[in-house]
Amino acid sequence: MIVTRSWLNEWIDLSGISTEDIAKTFNSIGLEVDRVHEYRVPKKIVFGRVLECEKHPDADKLNVCKVDIGSGVRQIVCGAANVRAGLDVVVATVGAVMPSGLAIKPVKLRGIASDGMICSAGEIGLPDLGKGIMELDASIGKYEIGQEVSENTILNDDLIEIELTANRGDCLSIRGVARDLSAAFDRPVKEYVVTDNDEKRGVGRILALTHEHSLCVNLRYKALDLKELTLPMLVTLRLAQIEEKRDTDVESLLYYVTQSTGVILRAYARDFFTSDKESVAKLTVSEDAKAFACIKSSTNKIASVIGVNQSDDSKVKNENSTLFLEASYIPPDVISKKMADNKVEADAMFYRTSRGSEPELEGGLSYCVDLIESCSSSSTYGGSIEHLYSFKEKIVKVTKQEIDEIIGANIDKSVVTKIMKNLGFDTSKSSPDVFVIHVPQFRHDIVNKQDIVEEIVRMVGIDNIPSKPFLLEEENRLEDNYFEYKKRSIYRHRGAQSGFFESVHFIFDEKKVLQKYGFETTKEELELLNPIVQTLDTLRPTLLTGLLKAASQNVKNGYAGVSLFEIGSVFTPLREESLNAAFLMSGNKEHENLTNGGRPAEVDFAYFTQKIADVVGDVELKEYKTAHKLSHTYQTAQVLQNGVVLGELFRVHPEVEKEYGLQRTFLCELDFSKLFYGLKIAKKTSKYQASFRDLSLLMPKDMSYEKVKNLIQASEIPNLIRFYPVDRYTDETLGDTMSLSLRFVLQSDEKTLEEEDITAVMDKILQELDSELGIGLR
Repeated sequence: MIVTRSWLNEWIDLSGISTEDIAKTFNSIGLEVDRVHEYRVPKKIVFGRVLECEKHPDADKLNVCKVDIGSGVRQIVCGAANVRAGLDVVVATVGAVMPSGLAIKPVKLRGIASDGMICSAGEIGLPDLGKGIMELDASIGKYEIGQEVSENTILNDDLIEIELTANRGDCLSIRGVARDLSAAFDRPVKEYVVTDNDEKRGVGRILALTHEHSLCVNLRYKALDLKELTLPMLVTLRLAQIEEKRDTDVESLLYYVTQSTGVILRAYARDFFTSDKESVAKLTVSEDAKAFACIKSSTNKIASVIGVNQSDDSKVKNENSTLFLEASYIPPDVISKKMADNKVEADAMFYRTSRGSEPELEGGLSYCVDLIESCSSSSTYGGSIEHLYSFKEKIVKVTKQEIDEIIGANIDKSVVTKIMKNLGFDTSKSSPDVFVIHVPQFRHDIVNKQDIVEEIVRMVGIDNIPSKPFLLEEENRLEDNYFEYKKRSIYRHRGAQSGFFESVHFIFDEKKVLQKYGFETTKEELELLNPIVQTLDTLRPTLLTGLLKAASQNVKNGYAGVSLFEIGSVFTPLREESLNAAFLMSGNKEHENLTNGGRPAEVDFAYFTQKIADVVGDVELKEYKTAHKLSHTYQTAQVLQNGVVLGELFRVHPEVEKEYGLQRTFLCELDFSKLFYGLKIAKKTSKYQASFRDLSLLMPKDMSYEKVKNLIQASEIPNLIRFYPVDRYTDETLGDTMSLSLRFVLQSDEKTLEEEDITAVMDKILQELDSELGIGLR
């Protein structure tokens, strides 16, 4: 993309900013500068006016001219074919040194004295305009005869060539580049001046637009009677500077406007659509055979494939005729995808369309019409005709915190808002903490919050963001399956350390046995189609029956005491898998030895509960009734930990013990997923001595301990650390009441408790029990 300083200055005020600073800014905002070239006209080259022009008496191709150079009239012999009287020209006066090194001196050409040289553009260091000497006009700005040409900013311009990445189609125009400079320098981009005279003949008199489909394209048309078009010097010079040349003046002017505004423009001859000057030309927006949007005549002749090419027959050949000007926009992703699927011949405009053109059609079309009217005797029809497609607006939401975290620096909110506004983004609906950014149609490359942050970084400048040291963190390579394995491994080791032996079974079990003891088995339609054996014909819903079988086999092998555990999968009737942990103790607590006199005690409920607590941590027991028939009617409890139900614990029913040939046996099955696994947090404990006090309470036999416990806990009595039952006593003398002994642990964080402190606590407990439950000391 080639821009010049004077051309940029038409869209943004660059006064006070050097070309060097502009180039540095381009580099800092991501528009890489490939080269900078200065056009500088040497001294003693001035503006002149040809007063007279006569043929050389002794040379057919030479003319003898009288030229006003301000300080006087000079006779200059000129061989340019386009020299004529009344023409404003550039004159190298005697003493000037041309860029080629030629020194201008008084000479005689075929016997005629010549004091100076009327110059072409190439001779003074500008691009070759290809048609003899320079023909100056008002488009290059104000100048006076005799004024040094080096003082004119148009003819002494700075050219900057920028390398654009593929996604920055919005910068394929002078106005698009100026928009980026607007954000960088915080200077506004000049708006279009849209003018239209309602007194003119309406465009509807000669043009009608219809469409066959709702196509993804925006179009806008104006009509004009073109007469005596002459390209301004400024247009010719700038097209030469950007190395573009077109076949006709109309096409040259349209390309100039497209380069300036970014709006894709085409011109159609009215004669292509109708030969009758009195009739209305009918343009139809349709699709061609390859589904490209196109413009057709009433006879189905294709005038152009929108954004791709234009037929030669529809182009303007007579520059004194009626023509239709078209401004078009089609999304780059739409046209690029179609072109990828169907290769068709494309012209120069396809490159701009496929990269992303400007959607502001009215402004671009008005700019073009104003320029044509300024350099011709043309008359424009009033109004315009358009075809509009409702494009879905892109909205990106990003918080101020997200912007700062991604950039790694705190960017002031007002700075972000100003950058977005200058780049053409609408942030008017933003809240104090969230930027709601409406992305303009010309920025098709912006799709997410990271793109927005990149725009902010571009404009703030990467060098203006404070540097921070790298924070290197090694990625945690441990995944969930490792932690599941680790948890299982920990509890297996705890089980072994607590005297249990691990037992491993198939995940299959005997359906008949399970149903006998009241367990729900797999639904019929989900059952195994090909069981291993008939005694393993369903997926197990519990680990308990497997442990009972294993314990029975151990007893048959002569073991008087059996302690087993298993951690394994169980299944619901819908074959939903989960992990359980089960424990079994049967028979003697320990082996025969001297300390127990060869008569070891049997496992009891309290001993088994303590062993389970050794494995899983402190637990609470709650009165409970199992749903199956393996348990003893009166020795069953629900196991809780920190208020969460883990599972159940019970003595095996005597009938079941008898069936399996077991002595007194206890079972516990817990949901393994609910067992604690994580960091243990140490808690500060008091450095003062704890005190113990026992209370024997007389209470009804049918009153549960849980009711007493809940009441004491709810009272939140100071210095009471914990309490637990130590004895329960009944006899005939007590009748319907019983004696329950509780032990209380008292401790203060501030001091060693004295007797009166302890007495106060115990009195408070008795007072609460008496007032709420009507029980007291035995």
